[in-house]
Amino acid sequence: MPAFTRVLARLRALPRPRVLARLRAARDAHPTAARAVRWAVHVLAAVLVVGALLMPNTAPAVRADRFTRIPAEAIVGAVLLLALPRRPRIVVAALYGAGIGVLTVLNLLDIGFTEYLGRGFNVVLDWGLLDDAQSYLKDSMGATAADAAAVGAVLLTLLLVTVMALATVRLGNLLARHRVRATRGALLAGTVWITCTALGVQVAGVPVASDLASEAVKAQTRRVVDTLRDEAAFAKESREDTFGATPPDQLVPDLRGKDVVFAFIESYGRSALEDPLIAPGVTRTVDARTAALTRAGYGARSGWLTSATFGGSSWLGHSTALSGLWIDNQQRYRTVTNGDHLTLTKVFQKSGAWDTVGVMPGVQKAWPEAEWYGLDKVYDAFDLGYRGPKFSWSPMPDQYALAAYERLEHGRERARPLMSEIILTSSHQPWAPLPEMVDWDGLGDGSRFDAVAKAGKKSADVIADSTESRREYGRSIAYSVTSLTEWLERYGTDDTVLVFLGDHQPIAQVSGDGASRDVPVTVVAKDPEVLEKIDGWNWTEGLRPAKDAPVWRMDAFRDRFLTAYGSVPHPTRD
Repeated sequence: MPAFTRVLARLRALPRPRVLARLRAARDAHPTAARAVRWAVHVLAAVLVVGALLMPNTAPAVRADRFTRIPAEAIVGAVLLLALPRRPRIVVAALYGAGIGVLTVLNLLDIGFTEYLGRGFNVVLDWGLLDDAQSYLKDSMGATAADAAAVGAVLLTLLLVTVMALATVRLGNLLARHRVRATRGALLAGTVWITCTALGVQVAGVPVASDLASEAVKAQTRRVVDTLRDEAAFAKESREDTFGATPPDQLVPDLRGKDVVFAFIESYGRSALEDPLIAPGVTRTVDARTAALTRAGYGARSGWLTSATFGGSSWLGHSTALSGLWIDNQQRYRTVTNGDHLTLTKVFQKSGAWDTVGVMPGVQKAWPEAEWYGLDKVYDAFDLGYRGPKFSWSPMPDQYALAAYERLEHGRERARPLMSEIILTSSHQPWAPLPEMVDWDGLGDGSRFDAVAKAGKKSADVIADSTESRREYGRSIAYSVTSLTEWLERYGTDDTVLVFLGDHQPIAQVSGDGASRDVPVTVVAKDPEVLEKIDGWNWTEGLRPAKDAPVWRMDAFRDRFLTAYGSVPHPTRD
């Protein structure tokens, strides 16, 4: 101990850095100004801590009146710090402040996820989606903007945690220096908080007493616990399958000899057909395309499906519709794709009566899920021969992807019919620039789209403007529907059956707060018997479902489709 004291004395005797010496000199020379600065820093620290404790986790709740409440966590924290000696107090204050900083980051993530995906951030499952977000920014706004956003997010996180820790340490020291008055203030604040809670005191409809931070911690904890429980329950559920043991010859016998196409249109949601600003242009297009297909001899039936996802994570919608399981998070997706649960597309492969192919222009890296989907061959962004420009996130226009599909697979002579899964990407946010329809015979390698892309709107301009985003979203949906139905009109045959649907609603900035998760789904065919098989569904004639058309959960579609077309259930059990 004496040795330690001697070392400490020597350290104190070392000359202080010049900057510290100058600051001390300035403080001594201007005591009034120094005192004002010191108290200003105290006030700023208090504002930061109290503001963080009152921070909501949804964008609409971020209002000035939400920051005028009394947070219980501040009172409890003050009492705790007053009760501790110096060194434990500093450690506890730093940890408490860092925890507040982490909670603030989680609240900000909740706000972002709610705005884009219609749900809060899941600390167990959603870290991987941050990489997807960066990739989206890179594709939409360029690598520089994406890298800057990533670096900025990391720095902001570190800054929040550090500043909150320093702020609570400073406030803890201030409380200790004025222990008697601080104790009285904490007791008074606690009494007011309890009284306001007991009496339900509100100002302008907002409770005066707040325990928002504690509730946020509880919500995050519940989310983690529920996720871990759900993982085990879903693993068991995914091993049970109504059609898992059905013999190949008893799978979709009523579609034998048909070329069947399952097409997903990115972000094609109910808002596209019902929002007052978006719907007029989309419904005109859909009605015009219904009339064109009718003239070409096609009939159509349309209904609604409630998607398992919202605003993004399209693969959750695809897998839900095709597996018959509710796949609303990444853990469920990993579980089901690592198993052998029968997908609607794999049904055709298992039957042995179809060749199966996937057209995935949005896939730009290894995609092992192809085996689970039952696809013999997959064409990704690099396999379709496209040499034109990207349109924001979308690697190529839908019209080109469909033309390439026709050239590479659908238009070829075949020994047996073809089942195809096609993902159309031109309606992916941020909806700028957008492609335009061109002559099908003049598509070439896509280079002709250079001029279209250059003349289009800038992503940054559309993203920043909610009204503009809604308009351009509507245009993108009209383009995708036109591309798909013109392909069918031009290249379909008497034996073509097209099933197309949206994977999810667009982000809340476009679909609006509180929007449903419904998406349109349509079956199109020339053979009247194909549509007669689904008469019992009571779907609307044409490509546009009526507002009161039946609404199913998306995971109900697989079994209903298989049953309608003659598949015989042979369940597998866990």
